[in-house]
Amino acid sequence: MSFPIIIMAGGKSTRMGREKPVLKIAGREMLLWVYGTASRIGETIVALSKNTPKTKELCIHEGIPFVETPGKGYVEDVRWLLEEFGPFISSSADIPFVKPSDFYAVKKAFEGRTSLTGVLPLQKIPKDLNPLMYQGYAIVGLNAVGVDGERFFELENPLLALNVNTPQELKLAGRIARLVKGSGESEEPQ
Repeated sequence: MSFPIIIMAGGKSTRMGREKPVLKIAGREMLLWVYGTASRIGETIVALSKNTPKTKELCIHEGIPFVETPGKGYVEDVRWLLEEFGPFISSSADIPFVKPSDFYAVKKAFEGRTSLTGVLPLQKIPKDLNPLMYQGYAIVGLNAVGVDGERFFELENPLLALNVNTPQELKLAGRIARLVKGSGESEEPQ
């Protein structure tokens, strides 16, 4: 069974102070980094809300499919999306260095019932990052939303720990993108 990938891009961006999905990293909107990777894996939809009008404009301009959620909060929007679409793979719009292999790993492990919360073991977290920690893991913005229970799912990509929430993290993402680009890899994360 194939589950859609839904990119969560409807938050208020209170720590950043501006609408995050349209902020540029190495000259390209953060949402386009994530969408470019996700859309290579399968059906991908952007979930936005009244909180993200510039993101809606970007989606319209780029021809990216989107849905507007009620915008009452992350948990409420996830519940609404689950009712509308059934089980799905969820990605934050602010994890620009997500790779196809990350999506494939979640897709392979997800059977549609038990939700998967993407995590990284502490030893995989680059020292300059300060991710959300819970029960000895870093919680990352790549998950699967099911209908019955939840379990942690360990991922391998250490750059998933960079969830771009602050101006400092945006600058760090820009430096990382330039390093990746300078190493001969494409600008878009692989």
